[in-house]
Amino acid sequence: MKEFVQGVKLWFTPLRIREEGDTPDYRFSLANERTFLAWIRTALALIGGGFAVDQFLPGLAWGVRVGLALALLAAGVFCSLRAVNHWVQCERAMRRGEDLPVSRFPTLLSIAVAVVAVAMVVVVLFGWEGR
Repeated sequence: MKEFVQGVKLWFTPLRIREEGDTPDYRFSLANERTFLAWIRTALALIGGGFAVDQFLPGLAWGVRVGLALALLAAGVFCSLRAVNHWVQCERAMRRGEDLPVSRFPTLLSIAVAVVAVAMVVVVLFGWEGR
């Protein structure tokens, strides 16, 4: 738990990361930053998709529409939080000369997006008109 709290503190004080280990080759830090930005783009796309489902499918049954929108919005929130957490963890690992962290998050995100996509296929094929 202490490690988690210290990691979250580094989200807001990234200069403290320099206190750990040795400075890695800048190319690795820049690659880590590009990965962070890719996660943020993914989060923005999920959030945009959530709003699109809510705003542009008014004929969809309310519960279905809200459920799909909230699933996409939640995935976007978790993705954005995971982005910064993963960036910090990777930066620390590189500075310490440790293996990069592994995560189940990409798998969970993929499953969540796939479930929403299958639900949307069902909606497109069979319709789910609201009242």
